[in-house]
Amino acid sequence: MPSLISIVIVTRNAMNYTKECVESILRNTVENFEFVFVDNGSTDETIEYLQSIPLSKLICNEENRGFAAANNQGILASNGDYICLLNNDTIVTEGWLTRLLAWLDQDPSIGIVGPRSNNVAASQCVHHVPYQSPNQTPQEIEKFAQKWAEDHAEDGFFPHKLIGHCMLFRKNLITKIGGLDERFFPGNYEDDDFCLRTRISGHILWVANDVYIHHYGGSTFRTNQYDYRATSVLNAEKFTKKWSLGISGFEIDHYGYTPSDIIDREKPFRNERHYVPLL
Repeated sequence: MPSLISIVIVTRNAMNYTKECVESILRNTVENFEFVFVDNGSTDETIEYLQSIPLSKLICNEENRGFAAANNQGILASNGDYICLLNNDTIVTEGWLTRLLAWLDQDPSIGIVGPRSNNVAASQCVHHVPYQSPNQTPQEIEKFAQKWAEDHAEDGFFPHKLIGHCMLFRKNLITKIGGLDERFFPGNYEDDDFCLRTRISGHILWVANDVYIHHYGGSTFRTNQYDYRATSVLNAEKFTKKWSLGISGFEIDHYGYTPSDIIDREKPFRNERHYVPLL
């Protein structure tokens, strides 16, 4: 039987984004997969919509537990050999999961693989895309993604970190390093932290340059009227304290940091220091 991939998607209102994401997965995914939805207290029609999706599990929280905690719930409920943490404001494209899986399967040293996208930070970003957001159609996105995949076939590279909008990894990575750190509420820097611990454990990160997915970015924050910038700085402060960086959260959030410096200092992986239990 082919390997099962668990696609974990966290939601909190913004049903229009979730619907577009789910439809793109159903349209463009040929692998054996299951949906694991974790809803953080939606008050719109999101839950009713998710209940109608085949091949799915649904966990409903009465309140917003945050991105990290909800993903941990989804990971615990997953039956897959692989887990994909996917934001609900993404649009995946033809062959996305096939090529992401191919990178993991050909190189056991890769801990996490992620795609290129339009609305992300650092090395994963494709800065100039030809379609017009927010008025693009899925067909325009998929046409660009197909051309991108052809132009960058079997091409990838090592990044210092990966953005958490789409991360694929083997489930046994969780056994080794634990889940996402729930101190980073409601979101931001839990993906940085997860990537650091993956690298400290001896695995590398990888960008699949032959995979492009669309990412709206920040839709949950906008829909639920969270102050994205204030939350980011607050969690950056938690991040700098956890990793003893000696600079302010404001500095990290605005000017960045060098992950390799932390990794070199923190190795080897120690459970009491680096493992984060799935609560």
